[in-house]
Amino acid sequence: MNAPAEKFVGDVRVLVSDIEELMKATAAQSGERISAVRARVEASLADAKETVALRGREAARATDRYVHDNPWKAIGVSAGFGLLIGLLIGRH
Repeated sequence: MNAPAEKFVGDVRVLVSDIEELMKATAAQSGERISAVRARVEASLADAKETVALRGREAARATDRYVHDNPWKAIGVSAGFGLLIGLLIGRH
């Protein structure tokens, strides 16, 4: 997955977590308007979770296809990242 997509998924996960916290904090609140809003938020939250899961599965499939189609490139990129991380860790 590319960096913008990873950032988006991370941002959505944080948003989902924040919304879940808000839902728990307002669980004791009552009233017709609050109940309606809670129902809409819960539905939107479920849709967001499903979308993130679907995008994650699609990214995993695309990565798997790429690695199977280009095994030597994948090995080279992995080795390069490993070398870079090793150099960074060795400097500290």
